[in-house]
Amino acid sequence: MSTFSQIYIQIIFAVKGRNALISSSWEEELYKYITGIITEKNQKLIAINGMPDHIHILIGMRPTCCLSDLVREIKKSSNSFINENRYSKHKFSWQEGFGAFSYSHSSLAQVVNYIHNQKEHHKKRTFKDEYVGLLERFEVDFKEDYLFRFI
Repeated sequence: MSTFSQIYIQIIFAVKGRNALISSSWEEELYKYITGIITEKNQKLIAINGMPDHIHILIGMRPTCCLSDLVREIKKSSNSFINENRYSKHKFSWQEGFGAFSYSHSSLAQVVNYIHNQKEHHKKRTFKDEYVGLLERFEVDFKEDYLFRFI
């Protein structure tokens, strides 16, 4: 019997210390690199975008995928990619942890639009407000102490 699935996950993670280190001059190269990692791991990238201090990725995930392993690989490899190419004048690293939120197929267009319009969206709302809003909307129990370190 074949396995059929429809699993859509938005992944969000931040630069360590919430430093604004992702420059517009190389963010597209970073997104292409991350796209390659996701594709190599047999997952489907639907949307990717972010801000200088955080990133959003929407994937179509296969049921055999371990999300934590995928995110660990994305963060580890992209961290090395940024530092080896000396894209940042500061040592670059991602903050520990990530957010993951699931969506239905009928919500995809809205989520893709949201991710593609990050720069416009953050003119009105901080990353902390955005992230806490997602946690509350998805009814995720959380403690402030365990959120990303917000500056």
